[in-house]
Amino acid sequence: MKRITQFDGLYGEAGPQQANVPSGGEYLFSELLETRSRAFDWVIQPHVHARLFQVFFLETGGVEFSEATQQRQLTGPVILLIPPALLHGFIYTPDAKGRILTLADSLIDQLFPATSALSAMLGAVQCIQAFDEPYLAPVVGQLFAQIDEELFGDQPEKRTMLHLDIQRLFLVLYRLWQHGETVQHTANSLPAQYFRRFQQRVRQVGTTHSIVQLADELAITPVHLNRICQAMAGKSASQLVQEHVISEARKYLTYTNYSVSEIAYLLHFEYPNYFARFFKKHTRLSPTEFREGKQAE
Repeated sequence: MKRITQFDGLYGEAGPQQANVPSGGEYLFSELLETRSRAFDWVIQPHVHARLFQVFFLETGGVEFSEATQQRQLTGPVILLIPPALLHGFIYTPDAKGRILTLADSLIDQLFPATSALSAMLGAVQCIQAFDEPYLAPVVGQLFAQIDEELFGDQPEKRTMLHLDIQRLFLVLYRLWQHGETVQHTANSLPAQYFRRFQQRVRQVGTTHSIVQLADELAITPVHLNRICQAMAGKSASQLVQEHVISEARKYLTYTNYSVSEIAYLLHFEYPNYFARFFKKHTRLSPTEFREGKQAE
């Protein structure tokens, strides 16, 4: 079975190039979307970056965006945020134009710690398609261009300016994302809003938080959270957490070459044997048995 490729650097590169690392050793790179895409005949096969966060800004043209379990047809302007270790692939139309910003996960953590309001946005794949005043698409495009100009320029205090430019860009993206979330929730009930926030948090923390902790973060009781989950999905909060983790584990075992220990780490298990027991309890197969079965298909 064909395996999904892992890249330590950019797509098609074995690892980060030294020229892409500004002062301080934080991996950061900016490029035109069409440059690399054209080199691969507009097809970027599904792949993962273990430690890199990417922002894709498709200004014009179209793309078929592939995740682990779905494909979406998108037309510019659109922004995609791809956290580390998440599968993604693209098939662009030949007229596609835009920019790609790639950052080390350590730089994201430094600029936007876990306590930041942006953590909910940064913890999952996001698709931003609505650009409203004062942040119309050309304005956002200029923020990307400013980072590109600073990165490849030679001005004093370059690192400080880059950090400020990145923070401004992500704060603008957060405002656009929040506005989209607010519009979507306007027609939704309060339980639906709680349920969506619960799903987002589960994607970020997996099994590291108890249901009590997750409920506390939503400022509701565990009983209330379970009632919401039953009403929205017909399952308890614990069942939804377990299903999410198993789904992610299957994805990694099927589409990547990560070892079982590495997958356990990515899914926030303290020890690999905890992950192996959890996986077998819910699938009746060990992670190795599951992977071998997929390879034989």
